Amino acid sequence: MIRLNYRDARPIYEQVKDGLRHLVVTGALQAGDRLPSVRSLASSLAINPNTIQRAYEALEREGYLYTVAGKGSFASPQADVDAGRRARLLEQFDQSAAELLFLGMTVAELGARLQAAEAGRVRPGEGESV
Repeated sequence: MIRLNYRDARPIYEQVKDGLRHLVVTGALQAGDRLPSVRSLASSLAINPNTIQRAYEALEREGYLYTVAGKGSFASPQADVDAGRRARLLEQFDQSAAELLFLGMTVAELGARLQAAEAGRVRPGEGESV
């Protein structure tokens, strides 16, 4: 489900948060799917439950999941994702697109990447090929 890299400079809770966000974004966790309990996920990753709780709370603030008292945490529908997060990602996208164009990538190549991402063929961390 989630892999932790102890050599990564990012805090563990951010790695957990990013891993869970990736599962929601890629559709591995569908809207309404129940996430593991804080204790069970902490146990399977061999980390402190407070770390998992912190990641869950951050994802809830961003709109990627919601919590039902006594029932657990669930993946949110796409429409519930925080508009602020969307704005930050668009700003990053604009900066990256401008740099890629500067480095010689064409608008058609960028468009092909977007189409591949929509079709689920592009995964974060992949190189330039489509």
